This record gives sequence, structure tokens and C-alpha cells, in this order.
Amino acid sequence: MIDWDTLYNACQSCKLCPLWETRTNAVIGRGNRDADIMFIGEGPGFHEDKEGLPFVGPAGQLLDKMLASINLCEKDVYIANIVKCRPPGNRDPKPDEQEHCMNYLRHQLKLVQPKIIVLLGRVSASSIVARGSNPFGEEFRITKHRGIWFERKGIQIMATYHPAALLRDETKKRPAWEDFKSLRKRIDELG
Repeated sequence: MIDWDTLYNACQSCKLCPLWETRTNAVIGRGNRDADIMFIGEGPGFHEDKEGLPFVGPAGQLLDKMLASINLCEKDVYIANIVKCRPPGNRDPKPDEQEHCMNYLRHQLKLVQPKIIVLLGRVSASSIVARGSNPFGEEFRITKHRGIWFERKGIQIMATYHPAALLRDETKKRPAWEDFKSLRKRIDELG
């Protein structure tokens, strides 16, 4: 198994897909590398590309407030993305781009060893759900399947809306709050 330094170096020098050509920084993760809770988004945006850290722009600031609302902070969680380089114009990462970065995410999962994973948004959830036995029996839909817990390899997993979606559509805030309350309950149940 590789260590954190090897993973960071591999991501920073990666040229597996065209996203490397426009990146300022590869964006690997932030937070507690030994956390029991891991959040996975889709990919870095403008602010994340500049700073080299995930969820530091407006969506990240909202995520931090959401975490605080259930008595969590950065030291309690680890935050990563499916892809490590910013897609041009903040578009969704393409399936082949996701595939090229998936081994990096797998290494992060092995290093962090979370007990709980929260998938932030449709792209992240669809990508992860598609890579194993589908607990939903149909194509993943964020509006239909968010907030539903399932287990894979002993890890409790739930998807919820991406914080950027909440900034665009206030009607999603109430369901996201319910998901975060469910997360708090699951944390408490697991001790």
C-alpha cells in the first residue's frame, strides 16, 4: 500500500487525462486523515484549484457550516473528490476522467479507513454506486435516493445534495438538513 507522500506526488504529477493541462494544483484532500467520516465530492472548482484544497470556495464554506450544525468540524472529517483536477468551466467530470482518478480515491479510502462515507452530489454518488452492487436496483437519482443509507465493505454510505446545489436552489436545504441530522444519528449509533 502507498503512503500519503507517494499519493500526493502521484496526483501532482498525474497526466492520465487532459485535466492536468489546465490545473493549477491537483486537489487531493483536507481534514483529518484518520477520521471515521469521509466526504466525497465530484471535483475541484476555481477556488479549490487555486488553493490546492477541496471545498474551500462558497460551497466549501457552506459545507463547513453544515458540519458545524451537527457538531463536527474539519478535524472530525476527511474531505476529498472523485477527480483531483478542475474540469474546465466547472463542468461535471466525464466518466473517463473519473475512471482515471478512481485509483487515487481508492488509495485515500485505504489510508483513511472511514466508517462512514457521505457522497456529495449526483456525480459523486452515481460514480460510487455504479462501482459495486447497486443497493437501489436502478440508476441512481440524487432526488430519489439521497438520505438512504447502505453498506459496502463494512462502510456506512449515504448520498446527499452537493453544497453548490444548495446555493443554487434553496428548496434543497431542508432535505440536506434532514440528511445531516441522519448523519449525526448514525455517528452517535456507531459510537
